[in-house]
Amino acid sequence: MSKKVFIKTFGCQMNEYDSDKMADVLHAAQGYEPTQNVDEADLILFNTCSVREKAQEKVFSDLGRVKHLKAKGVKIGVGGCVASQEGEAIIARAPYVDIVFGPQTLHRLPEMLNDRERLDRPQVDISFPEIEKFDHLPPARVEGATAFVSIMEGCSKYCSYCVVPYTRGEEVNRPLDDVLVEIAGLADQGVREVTLLGQNVNAYRGRMGDTAEIADFALLIEYVAEIPGIERIRYTTSHPNEFTPRLIEAYAKVPQLVSHLHLPVQHGSDRILMAMKRGYTAMEYKSTVRKLRAIRPELALSSDFIVGFPGETDEDFAKMMKLIDDCQFDNSFSFIFSPRPGTPAAALQDDTPHAVKLARLQTLQRVIDGNVRRFGDALVGTTQCVLVEGASRKDANELMGRTACNRVVNFEGDARLVGQMADLRITRSLAYTLRGEVATRESSTVPVPAALAA
Repeated sequence: MSKKVFIKTFGCQMNEYDSDKMADVLHAAQGYEPTQNVDEADLILFNTCSVREKAQEKVFSDLGRVKHLKAKGVKIGVGGCVASQEGEAIIARAPYVDIVFGPQTLHRLPEMLNDRERLDRPQVDISFPEIEKFDHLPPARVEGATAFVSIMEGCSKYCSYCVVPYTRGEEVNRPLDDVLVEIAGLADQGVREVTLLGQNVNAYRGRMGDTAEIADFALLIEYVAEIPGIERIRYTTSHPNEFTPRLIEAYAKVPQLVSHLHLPVQHGSDRILMAMKRGYTAMEYKSTVRKLRAIRPELALSSDFIVGFPGETDEDFAKMMKLIDDCQFDNSFSFIFSPRPGTPAAALQDDTPHAVKLARLQTLQRVIDGNVRRFGDALVGTTQCVLVEGASRKDANELMGRTACNRVVNFEGDARLVGQMADLRITRSLAYTLRGEVATRESSTVPVPAALAA
């Protein structure tokens, strides 16, 4: 009987990608099979994220809930960004943990488990061996028509509030050929859509073969678009300062590049943006958006916002709301600022009452929610091409697919459509999803919704 591994993932899509790679590594080296039932696991791994508030405490809370399983020989490991931050402190506080590993050392999991047995003591490896992990990963095992592909690790921007450079290291880029080989292998397994991942994905600068030439992110996208079978390209997360003219031009040249962009702005006040060390102004951000929508009027734009950054005034918040009104975001991830240990912003004086911050966040989210509903309503009556991903999460008897603008559409259809592109006529708009019905390709039209073109 094969051994089972239970992996609980927190945080971003990079962590989701890393969790998949953990499963691949453990399967290839030691025959582990993934399980969703923690009680039947031989190995339990928590892949952590330190972006959210009190992330460390949540990890120890989760560890406490599975501690009793040690009695039957279960191994427990902590990986990800909290592991990078805490290191040996995790073992000191929870001595029943067997292994602690960082995002760059997940490929060493089999070795660490063996050393845990051989040496009879917990193993900790939170080093930053740069690109080594990608050289040691087995071919990906995928199910479905979509896949994540990590093209780089870390970030060198050092925004004042962000812990990523300290937990994942500075930017390290995978060679262009390595990325293309991985994507070609995924396409051979039936993948139709890839999402290129990186903490600062559009800063990608990958070595081209054995030459001294470097491929930028726009060139990578062009090469990916040439791989047979790849019909859609997404990416996350991007930085406004890395939105080069060549990348903007890619939206005119590469039809596989979807009409959806997640472009974190974080704030709309230049004073706060400077304190965040973001390196751009609100006007520069809006200029990039205008250039993109001149090429792709239907482009759906989502973003990240931090409310209540230390020193934020009513005037600063009003400037953020003005930017939201100007850019017409289709969706967002928005949070009240919470200091991350070791970051410069954690030492800033913060006099704004929490109740004020909460009221501002609710105001922002109310406006964004209104945009979500309005843009969804504008899609009703249009025909959208969706990639059918599988059964609907709400009704297993229905299917779900995703539009190019990143809206989920639930519909009744033949299971043989899974993994295929299908034209759906949008019949109804719900809070964050759509309902549709199968349309014939001959009658397919995808007009630009007025709400998006405005």
